[in-house]
Amino acid sequence: MGSAPVTEFLPDGPDLAVGPVLDAIRAQADEADRTRSISPEVISQLKASPVMRLSASASIGGDEATILQIGRELEAVAARCTSTAWVLWNHLAVFHLFVGTLGPDHSPLLKSIVADQESVCFPAGAGSGVSGFIDGDEVVLNGRGAFSSGGRYADWAGVVFAVCDSAGNRVDPIDIRFTIVRLDDPCVRIDPTWDGSSVRASATDDIYYEQVRVPLERCAEWFGANRAETLRTVPVVDHRYREDWVGLSDVWLGWMGVGLVRAALTDAAEEIRSRKAILGKAMVSRPTVQVNLGRASSLVAAAAATMEAACNEIDRRIADERVPTEADYLRQVGLATSALDQLRDAMTELLSTQGGNGLRESGHFERRWRDFQAMPLHINAHRDRAHHQIGRFVLGEELEPF
Repeated sequence: MGSAPVTEFLPDGPDLAVGPVLDAIRAQADEADRTRSISPEVISQLKASPVMRLSASASIGGDEATILQIGRELEAVAARCTSTAWVLWNHLAVFHLFVGTLGPDHSPLLKSIVADQESVCFPAGAGSGVSGFIDGDEVVLNGRGAFSSGGRYADWAGVVFAVCDSAGNRVDPIDIRFTIVRLDDPCVRIDPTWDGSSVRASATDDIYYEQVRVPLERCAEWFGANRAETLRTVPVVDHRYREDWVGLSDVWLGWMGVGLVRAALTDAAEEIRSRKAILGKAMVSRPTVQVNLGRASSLVAAAAATMEAACNEIDRRIADERVPTEADYLRQVGLATSALDQLRDAMTELLSTQGGNGLRESGHFERRWRDFQAMPLHINAHRDRAHHQIGRFVLGEELEPF
């Protein structure tokens, strides 16, 4: 992936399912960032590749990859184009959520999604609000789902909705359910609202449901805030779905950060070899450049080791069919948050080393710097939320709902 010294210090991972698509992903990265749209050819190649079914268990036709393997796949994609990695990450993590929530009763539907190599998204971020009126054996959905990362490229969207009467009033007691909706339904509309500075081509848009009819039998109880606890006891398609999707999304997000920062480090080390400082002195001879790159390299190595340890712990638990505890779940989140903190510090070291000329001359650093900002800010791995919950846990206090 770059110069031999960096690769020796931060070794590549195993053979990858996404390997044949990596060159195409890299080739369109700058254009995707500029146009805010991933190449249709790359989306088609991804959907045709085995990477789409990595998080699905063998019982529903998936490849049942290890959590570590999936992390290394996302690491490699993020090093080439973080917007593409963001979309793939959402699909793999959200499909895990869908399988856990829908459960064994919906295995035929889940199998068909895997067999058809279809992708999914989950617009349920801040500002979302969907109601569902039960009309015979159907539910009529109306409302908006926000933050639909990958929605423009996906085939299905997950919908959390509140059951309402014909006048639009929520039933009492409150009844929250979950379903999935085909995005080619004529009553579904995607509004391209995403205008973020990071992961610009991730299509993190708003999705509107306007009188969308869904079979009532395609709905399931929404676990909501206590989903991690509930998944430890309810029937599941496979034991791996006892693991909560938020914890898995965090460790995979950590690996994406490793890939992005390792790529930025590789570029910096390569470019600095031929750059001159003020008065013509070679930059490679500047002590501060050496120190900054050395610290950045150490921080990336530490973050990668943290993520590998976190994934290995999860994989052992899945292999042994041990049900995760609250402490297990919070440890996943905490390790990912800590790794992202290390990676943020590494990016700061690289920024210092770039200098004004480096920012002017570098082809990819600005994009990578912007893309990285989305990672520690994501609500699943946000340090404020994570550390607050972990602090309450170690103090023996009741945890917040999320």
